[in-house]
Amino acid sequence: MVERTRAQSSPRTAVVWEVLRAELARRDADGPLRIVDAGGGTGGFAVPLARSGHDVTVIDASPDALAALNRRAAEAGVADRVRAVQGDADRMLDVVAAGSADLVLCHSVLEHVDDPAAAASSMAGILRTGGCASVLVANRAATVLSRALGGHFGQATAALASPDGRWGPADTTRRRFDATSAEVLLARAGLAVEQIHGVRVVSDLVPGALLDSEPGALEALLALELAAAELPPYRDIATQLHLLARRT
Repeated sequence: MVERTRAQSSPRTAVVWEVLRAELARRDADGPLRIVDAGGGTGGFAVPLARSGHDVTVIDASPDALAALNRRAAEAGVADRVRAVQGDADRMLDVVAAGSADLVLCHSVLEHVDDPAAAASSMAGILRTGGCASVLVANRAATVLSRALGGHFGQATAALASPDGRWGPADTTRRRFDATSAEVLLARAGLAVEQIHGVRVVSDLVPGALLDSEPGALEALLALELAAAELPPYRDIATQLHLLARRT
């Protein structure tokens, strides 16, 4: 199990942590798991997982992020359970043995890599049979709505028409997904999607000042996020989509 921390109770990440907590509880009898966090950066997920007794390998292209990860793991007393490896998410098999991971995290990665199909295949390749992947991707529908709400109607129209959900040449995100396109990408790699949740369904739309001024507003927002996360159409307009997929 993963102990619930303040960060894990944030409306922006709570849905992902709820799904992971349930999966880890289901596998509690297996003992410590071998987890790979692709693009895990400074360890926002890796360190809490290591604190719960799991062994986590973080693969990231940034040496600065990995240095910060090592410091964070040392401060948390879990340096012996966190391994930092410089590498690319679409070439994980270069640095992690095939069939060696019980769980792979791939959060906010597939929208940026050179080859998302190769990254998905790499995830499947390092997973043991029965292991699962936690995949978080940018949602194209949310981008259309956010561009329109900001008054950028031309960009909203461009994102609506773009096969990759991009709003223009200045868009730094290479591609965005909907639930179907993300599920198809993972299925082609041999990963069967079991759950799809929306992440940040409404939390990005709520003014921070409201949360600070209204007693109980943060807890109410958290409850709303968790309740709406798996219910279409609310799920389908969330800022991000979270998919839990298993290697069968």
